[in-house]
Amino acid sequence: MNRYPLWKNLLVLIAVVGGGLIALPNIYGDDPAVLISREDQGELGEMEADSARRALAVAGYEILGARRRGGSLLIRFDSVEDQLSARDLLDEQLGPDYSLALDLVPRTPDWVAALGLRPMSLGLDLRGGVHFLFEVDTDSVVTKRVEGYADDFSRRLREEGIRRTVQPLDGAVRVELRRREDLERSEELLTEIEPDLEYDSGIDGESAWITATLGEARLRELRDNAVSKNITILRNRVNELGVAEPLVQRQGLGRIVVQLPGVQDPALAARILGSTATVEFRITCYEENALEADRLGRAPLGCELQYHTDGRPILLRRAVIADGGQLVDARQGFDENGQPAVHVNLAARGADAMLEATQENLNRPMGVLFIETKRELDERGEFVTREEKTVISDATIRGVFSSRFQITGLNVVEARDLALLLRAGALEAPIFKVEERTVGPSLGQDNINQGMRAILAGLLLVVLFISIYYRVFGMIATLALAANLVLIVALLSLLQASLTLPGIAGIVLTVGMAVDANVLIFERIREELRNGNSPQASIRAGYEKALVTIADANITTLIAAIVLFTFGTGPIKGFAITLSLGILMSMFTAIVGTRAVVNLVYGKRRLSRLAV
Repeated sequence: MNRYPLWKNLLVLIAVVGGGLIALPNIYGDDPAVLISREDQGELGEMEADSARRALAVAGYEILGARRRGGSLLIRFDSVEDQLSARDLLDEQLGPDYSLALDLVPRTPDWVAALGLRPMSLGLDLRGGVHFLFEVDTDSVVTKRVEGYADDFSRRLREEGIRRTVQPLDGAVRVELRRREDLERSEELLTEIEPDLEYDSGIDGESAWITATLGEARLRELRDNAVSKNITILRNRVNELGVAEPLVQRQGLGRIVVQLPGVQDPALAARILGSTATVEFRITCYEENALEADRLGRAPLGCELQYHTDGRPILLRRAVIADGGQLVDARQGFDENGQPAVHVNLAARGADAMLEATQENLNRPMGVLFIETKRELDERGEFVTREEKTVISDATIRGVFSSRFQITGLNVVEARDLALLLRAGALEAPIFKVEERTVGPSLGQDNINQGMRAILAGLLLVVLFISIYYRVFGMIATLALAANLVLIVALLSLLQASLTLPGIAGIVLTVGMAVDANVLIFERIREELRNGNSPQASIRAGYEKALVTIADANITTLIAAIVLFTFGTGPIKGFAITLSLGILMSMFTAIVGTRAVVNLVYGKRRLSRLAV
C-alpha cells in the first residue's frame, strides 16, 4: 500500500487552495481610469465630483464606476480611448484649478481586496508605461570640482598673505604668484589642502606659477561617482512618483535607463526626473540699490544680480549659507497666513551656518535662489548647458532659526514640485533626456494575449502528449502542471515581482521542464513493472529512485537561473525570476503533489496493473 501522512496531504491541499486564492486577483484585469484632484491639495467636494460626472454623461461617456481615493475622485472607463478623450474633456471643463492623472485600476472585487490580495505587477512591456534614456553631464561635475579647488586655494593663500591670481582651467587650477619667493611655501599649502592632485611648478622671472591637475584616476572617480549618485537620486524621485516596480539602471559610462510601468503621463515624469533643480539660501545685499545695478548691468563687489519670478531685480551676496545638498527633508504645507509654503529641515552643517547667518542678519531679508540646469541647442546646432536662476522668495528674517524653517512666496503647484525635488535630492550632475518611448496599455495587452497564447499552446501540446502516452498518470501530471502555473502566479503576486515578456518566456520554459520530472518518475515506474515488481512497489520505487535525478537536473538549472539574476539586468532578471520560481514549484508539484494524488487514487487498492 502507498499512503501519505495526513500532514503531507494537508500541505498539498493548503498550497493549492491558498495559491489559487492568492492568484485570484489576476483574473479580473485592469480598467483605465482618470484621477481628478484639486491643485491646492484640498479635498474634492461632492458638487465638484457631480459636475465631473455630469460633464461626462452629457458627452455620452459610459462610466464603469467612480469612487473616492483620498481627497480625489477616480473614474473608471471601459477603454483607453474613452480614458484619453475623457481626460481632455474634463481638462477643458474643470479648468486649471484641477489636476488630471491617468491611471490603471485593478478590477479586483472588494472582498478580495479586503484580504490584502493584489494582482502581480506587470512590467513596462506588458502594462505599458514610459521608457527614458538620460545622459549625465559628467563634465559639469569636473568643472564644479575644479572651481571648488580654485576657491579653496585662493582663500588659503589669502590667509597667508600671499599675492596671487587663481584661475580654474579644464581639469586643472593654475596659480600665478607675484613673487618667486612664495613658490615653496605655496606648494606646501596647496599640497596640504589637496594632496591627491598632481602638481607642477616653475619660475618666470620675478614671478612663479603652480598648476594643480586632476589625474586620470581622479577624473574617472568623479565621473563614476556622479553617475552612481544620480542613479540613487533618480530612484528616490521615482519612489516619490509612486511607481510600482520601476527600473533605474546604468547603461554604459554616462547614461541611465529609467522605465516606469503604468505611467501614462510622460510629461510629468520627465519634468520630475529630468529636473536638476536645487536651491541656495543667501543674504540679500540690502544696503545696495538693485535697480541701479540692473540699469548699469553689473553688481557691486561681493554681490550678484538676480531676478524675482515677476522680473524684479534683486542683489544677493555671493556667499551661500546653505544649499539643496544639505537638506534632510522638505514637505509641502502652509504658513501661518494659510499661504503655500515648503517646510525645510537642514542637516547639522547647514543648520549651523543658518543659525550663524540669522543671528548676524536679524530683521534683514534672505533670498532663496532656485537654480535649474537645462540643455539647449545653440546657433551652431550643438548642445550647450545653461543655468536658469530665479529668486523665489526674499522674506525678512524675523527670528533666529537653524535646522527648521519654511520657504514662502510660492503657489500650490510650485510648492508641491519644489518639495518633491528637494526631498528626493539635488542631482549630482545635470542629466539630459536622450530618448523617450511610450508603450501604450493596448500594446501591453497585446503582449499579454500573445504570451498567454504561447503558454496555453505549450501546455496543450504537453498535456496531449502525456495524457495519451501515460494515460491516468498523464492526467495526474496535467493536474500538477495546472497547479504549477497557479502557484507561480501566486508567488509573483505575493512577492509583487514584475512580470515581463521574458518572464512569460520563463514560464513557457517551465511548463516544458515541469513535466520532465513526471516523465522520469513514470518511466521508472514502468521499468519496475517490467522487472516484475508489484504495482504498489513500482509506484514507491519510481518516486524514490527518480528523486536524485530530478533534484540534480533541477538544482543545476536553478543555479543557472540564480547566476542570470545576479549578473543580468532588466529582462534577464525577469526571465531568471520566473524560471527560478517555476523550478521550485515544479519540483513540489511533480514530486509531492502528484504522489499525493497517485496515493489517493491507487494507494488503498490491490492492483494487478497500472495505467501508465
